[in-house]
Amino acid sequence: MLTYSVPLNDKKLFIRWFLKNFQLKRREGVWILNYLLSNDDLLKNVHFVDEAHYCPRSIVMSTIETTSIPFRFYKENIMTSDAEKAFHDLRINAHEAIYFQLNFPSVPPDPLYLAVLEENPYVPADIFISEKDRLAAERLLENSVLEFQEQQLLKEIDEALDSGNKERFFELSNLLQALKHTK
Repeated sequence: MLTYSVPLNDKKLFIRWFLKNFQLKRREGVWILNYLLSNDDLLKNVHFVDEAHYCPRSIVMSTIETTSIPFRFYKENIMTSDAEKAFHDLRINAHEAIYFQLNFPSVPPDPLYLAVLEENPYVPADIFISEKDRLAAERLLENSVLEFQEQQLLKEIDEALDSGNKERFFELSNLLQALKHTK
């Protein structure tokens, strides 16, 4: 099992990308995601997972392109579609872990999404994927993250060249070489 803390910046990049590229079925979902962007203490406790309904405290939101439920908030044994209750709970319990499932068209999965997607620790063991599939998914994730980082570095190298920043160019080129050696 990968145990890894997703950096806040990765979460923010993903949320901004998601809000820019998709429309949620419920506008309150946009408010909630924007609230996450403005509250680092809360965002530290946010985990993006699949099958969030298994988690003790979770929110499931869907985009208009899906047939999934528009909005659900789960807390212990209670489920509601009242986004205001979810928002209120987020505000008063910002120190508690909260799991988000965003249903949106993600085939193939975007590297920004893969960078924040975590394994759901609450999914019952009998519905886990095989070890072979898990390892393949892990390799796909690692390769996707490396590919994304390489593309970002290439973009920044181009910008350094365009602006004539020789020092930045060499710094980024060294980072790119180091990244290629990790592949």
